[in-house]
Amino acid sequence: MKVLNVTRGGQVSAAAGRADTFASRLFGLIPRRDLGPEEGLWLEPCAMIHMCFMRFAIDAVFLGEGGKVLRVLPNLRPWRFSPWVPGARGVLELPAGRAAGRVEEGDILEFRD
Repeated sequence: MKVLNVTRGGQVSAAAGRADTFASRLFGLIPRRDLGPEEGLWLEPCAMIHMCFMRFAIDAVFLGEGGKVLRVLPNLRPWRFSPWVPGARGVLELPAGRAAGRVEEGDILEFRD
């Protein structure tokens, strides 16, 4: 699916996958060696992530009600844990550096199939 930043008018991801089951959220990007520049993964529901067994860093974008960006964690490296983000309904995982200049706290993101 595509992820658009309604606030800034730009595209955040052209090809984001979706993880909405316990198993798909638990393993997330662990089997992957990397993410392409236009790829991402939307985990829902989710208010905290782990980077255990990951092979690469990511930008983690926590979204609340209505797609509002609550927090952006840039360059989250393997073997780290994010904080619990109150009000988060999901997390958009992007390649490290992808969020810079495209997503900021307070922005509204929209998902399109």
